[in-house]
Amino acid sequence: MNQKELQQLVEETSLTHFKKPFNHRAYFNTRLKTTGGRYHLVSHDLDFNPKVLEKLGEDTLIGIIKHELCHYHLHLEGKGSQHKDQDFKELLKEVEGLRFVPAMSEQKKAVRLWKYKCKKCGSVAQRQRRFSTAKYVCARCKGKFELIGRDAYKKTAVD
Repeated sequence: MNQKELQQLVEETSLTHFKKPFNHRAYFNTRLKTTGGRYHLVSHDLDFNPKVLEKLGEDTLIGIIKHELCHYHLHLEGKGSQHKDQDFKELLKEVEGLRFVPAMSEQKKAVRLWKYKCKKCGSVAQRQRRFSTAKYVCARCKGKFELIGRDAYKKTAVD
């Protein structure tokens, strides 16, 4: 989908679900990372994250368009257009827009951890990076560490 098709989709969604025209600009913004879309209060333009369309599909994008159009139309009418306002909540429910964008992050990746055991007190420390047992001591008892191995796993997000 290109910018022109997005503009047309937003205009059609506005007329179909809100019975009001959308007279401003709608465009994709590749700099958006954690949000699905934004409504600009001064210019009244809408921008959308193109990754939503790629990863979550057109139905999710339409839900986000409805959400942003709720901000747009309520703000132009002088009604409560913030997420906390009752006018916004009611209109969003009426047009069946999305309240939140589903997570776009990918599956979590397993990372192997280095496991160390204190020779004095027996406490176990796990670290992502290997460290020198000659340099570092146990925080509890100041005893020396010994390397046990690399058998534990920890889940981390993939960027």
